[in-house]
Parts: sequence; structure tokens; C-alpha cells
Amino acid sequence: MDETLYGQLLDLTGGALLLTAVLVLWRRELAIVIRIFALQGVALAALVAVLAAEQDSWELGAVAAGVLVLRAGVLPHLLRRALANAGRQRRETRPLVNVAASLLAAAVLTLLAYAVSRPLVALAPSPAAQAIPVGVAVALIGFFVLVTRRLALSQLIGFLLLDNGITAVGFLTTAGAGPIVELGVSLDVLFVVLVLQILTARMREAFGDTDLDELRELRD
Repeated sequence: MDETLYGQLLDLTGGALLLTAVLVLWRRELAIVIRIFALQGVALAALVAVLAAEQDSWELGAVAAGVLVLRAGVLPHLLRRALANAGRQRRETRPLVNVAASLLAAAVLTLLAYAVSRPLVALAPSPAAQAIPVGVAVALIGFFVLVTRRLALSQLIGFLLLDNGITAVGFLTTAGAGPIVELGVSLDVLFVVLVLQILTARMREAFGDTDLDELRELRD
């Protein structure tokens, strides 16, 4: 693949990863947030496919297909099932940080990601290395969602954003993680989502709510 085209495709897929992470902060309707997360899964699979094409690796191409199925298909489907069981709680109405402040925080976290990744990029200034700050930014934004949202399902989506960012950084820094490693990580993520989905359903059956702040008040 031509080096210029390779860099442009990495920029395009990395930009899509970052844009979808910011859109998760912008929207509060959980159904829309899940669709955005599915689009991020497509962007992550496209990034891996670009790396596979550059390295002419059929194994990495198979991993890209697996990432597409899991992160754009299976995980969003499980999230929709959890949302269907959430009853009236289909919108994040009381996040700890409002939308405007969240978008400002996303900008700050993106700048921080570029700052902390600069030494790593300088070690090997390749197109893949130059895309590493985007993965770091997605991971930081996912962690921000995890700690600022109140609903259990919203926090689960934050965890998955964090995982997508870490996965992107892993592929970019190692020029493609081995298929066995990625399969193990993906199965772990799938297992975590299944467990959290069951716990969310049980919380709603027992307490009628999945707002974690209100459950703390019940404990107090």
C-alpha cells in the first residue's frame, strides 16, 4: 500500500474513533449512544483492516473481521437487550457533568493524550505511531464516561469505550496484536458484558432502578 494512502486511511479511521467517543458524551439517549458505540466498533475494525492491508497479513485481516462481528454486532446487541430490560431508564438525565462541560473535558483529554504520547511517537515516527494519541484519547474519554455517568448501562458503555481505546493503542504500538491475544481479550470483554448485563437486570428487579447514586442512598 502506498505510504501516503496508508497514512490517510489511518487518519480517517482514527478520526472516526475519536469522533464517536465525543458523540457518546454529547448524546444522552441510551439507544442512540449504543448505535454510536456500534459505529465505533466499525471504525476500530476498519483501523485493524488498514493495518492488515499494509502488512499483507491474512491473520490480521481475520482479526479485523472478528473485531467487526464482536464490537459492532455482538456487544451492541447485548447492550440493546440490557436497555430493553431497563424499563423507563432510557436516558441519562442526571450525569455528574453536563454536556457542555463534558465536551470541554473531551477536548482537554485529547490534548493530554497527544502530550503524553509525544515521547512514544518520537521513538518510531511512523503513520501507525502518529495515530497512537487518538487511541489514548478514546481510552481517556471512556474512563471519563465511566466515572461521570450515573446509570449502570452508561457506565458499562464507558468501560467498553475504554477497552476500544486500549485495543486501538495495542494494535498501533505492536503493529497488530496476535490473533490469539486479541481473541482472549475479546472473550474477556464479552464475558464481562454478559455478567454486567445480568447484574443490571437483577438490580432493576430487586430495587426498581439502576441509578447507582440512588442505590447508595438505599444503603445509607
